[in-house]
Amino acid sequence: MSDKTTQMRREINEIPDAVDRLLTEGSGVIAQTADEIRARDPRFLISVARGSSDHACNFLKYASELLLGLPMASVGPSVKSIYGVDMRCDDAICVSVSQSGQSPDIVQLTQSVTSGGAYSVAITNNTTSALAEAATATLPIHAGPELSVAATKTFVTSLVAGLWLIAQVKRDDQLLRAIHGLPDSLSAAIACDWSVVADAVDGRSLFTLGRGLSLAISNEAALKFKETCQIHAESYSAAEVLHGPVSIVDQGFPVLALASGDAAEANLAEVADELAAKGAEVFATTTRVKRATQLPHVRTSHWMTDPIPTIVSFYGMVEKVAANRGIDPDTPRHLKKVTETI
Repeated sequence: MSDKTTQMRREINEIPDAVDRLLTEGSGVIAQTADEIRARDPRFLISVARGSSDHACNFLKYASELLLGLPMASVGPSVKSIYGVDMRCDDAICVSVSQSGQSPDIVQLTQSVTSGGAYSVAITNNTTSALAEAATATLPIHAGPELSVAATKTFVTSLVAGLWLIAQVKRDDQLLRAIHGLPDSLSAAIACDWSVVADAVDGRSLFTLGRGLSLAISNEAALKFKETCQIHAESYSAAEVLHGPVSIVDQGFPVLALASGDAAEANLAEVADELAAKGAEVFATTTRVKRATQLPHVRTSHWMTDPIPTIVSFYGMVEKVAANRGIDPDTPRHLKKVTETI
């Protein structure tokens, strides 16, 4: 692979500006949608998505449950597209996330649950897409063109748009201030040097860990190792990894523990150190570890926004791993930018 800057790297560098653009241009639709959701007084939320977009929904699940006290569950698009079932969704909010808004199964399920009584919100980079037309409301993520197959800035802007909506529904001023401070935090995150991780990843299988909000970040990280580096990675909750999965950990086994400054941080640090004691080579985004290697990381003014800079630092590192392995992360084998699943 040549020394030229990859499209993926350029798009990672664009993330702070993309989030700033979202925060500048998106306030009107966020406020209106939040008012409509509040007026409906929903009892629960559901999500419709696949891939990186589904990881964004996992993040929003925890945000909804922790901030609003409302449960949120992922619904498999095949419920409608393959099995033809229409669900009753009275008193529900449906959050459908797709950067392209083109996948038929995502669109069909969104249409179905909307007809079934849900207030549906499309989070998408394409406001003229079929998904945008199917939903009750559309939140544009304002990411601009994303040409690399690996989603980076659309993942981050989807996180921010969804979290911003939930914070606006709650009217949580402290979280809203933290969200509006994200562009500076994301610029700092790009500058974090995770070369020690890139040097340690040698093509063997590895674990990524998270808990709570950071579990979604762990899921996204594992996918990106597979997608851009052709490395098998599995994401686990820190609450689960010491059960069956720990059996495959041997000397030097790579583990990336993605902690945030929340109530789960101490547990995640403890698990990271326990894995390091078993011989794993563990890297962690927390200062609370004693055996694992501490990674430079950015903390924001609110624990709910902490995971967002973490994934940006990760993206910079995983792009370097791909380059080290002679792989072009812009064009992963067997993959294309838009996958239209039925």
